[in-house]
Amino acid sequence: MALENLVNYAVNYASHGFSVIPIGATKRPLIKFAGKPPLSVDEIKQVWQRYPLANIALKTDKFFVIDVDRHGDVDGLQSILNLNHNEWFKGTLTEKTAHNGYHFFFQKPNNETIAQNIGFLPGVDLKAHDNNYVVVAPSQINGKHYKWLNHEIIRPAPQGLLDLIKEKAKPEKRTILSYKTSAKTQTTELFEKIANGLGDDGQRNKSLASFIGGLLYRSVDPDAVAKLAIIANTNTADSLPLNEVERTVNSMIEKEMQRRGIE
Repeated sequence: MALENLVNYAVNYASHGFSVIPIGATKRPLIKFAGKPPLSVDEIKQVWQRYPLANIALKTDKFFVIDVDRHGDVDGLQSILNLNHNEWFKGTLTEKTAHNGYHFFFQKPNNETIAQNIGFLPGVDLKAHDNNYVVVAPSQINGKHYKWLNHEIIRPAPQGLLDLIKEKAKPEKRTILSYKTSAKTQTTELFEKIANGLGDDGQRNKSLASFIGGLLYRSVDPDAVAKLAIIANTNTADSLPLNEVERTVNSMIEKEMQRRGIE
């Protein structure tokens, strides 16, 4: 299937108030966007001149997305159906993803904060960080398109869904006293990654592998390593997909077993 220059779609999204992010075929951003203002129409045209086959993502700054994954052995749709509240997900902007998953878009409420929650439900992520994003139609991955299923506006989330989000929310980060120290060790940096995440979006995979390897080298139990990796990823502004985290954990455990001569 031929690839298409999506610049006109990108301009249209921007004209409707969305913050557009050009992304590559691996869903990685092609520009630095964290903490930056939305691209103007002229900037969008310039970016797509440089990357004519870029896909389109929208920054989750004014809305949040319930991201339902149905890739491989994961079926987040069943998790949604198990809630027995199909009405929560009707009447708002919805798209089908390239791997037959779903994106349900909801307005961020004015009077409360919606925190990002990777692993919100089995196979379901809640993407809400101001520096995260979701891929949108008519982008395509490996020849498979994202497709809008309706043309609804992005509506406020129903109270029942908001209550569930609060129930599933991770503990808030508290503001505490702080000081700078130059006496950091590699172990110190491992602890900090658990709390602060994996860092810049261009180095997340490398940072995750280094983090996992550092824990395994220090004889942390593999099950605990997997849990800590998920926590560090969750605390990353632009989190990696959970299946990617799991693959990296398993790969690093296999390497550590080889290093130790364990069959």
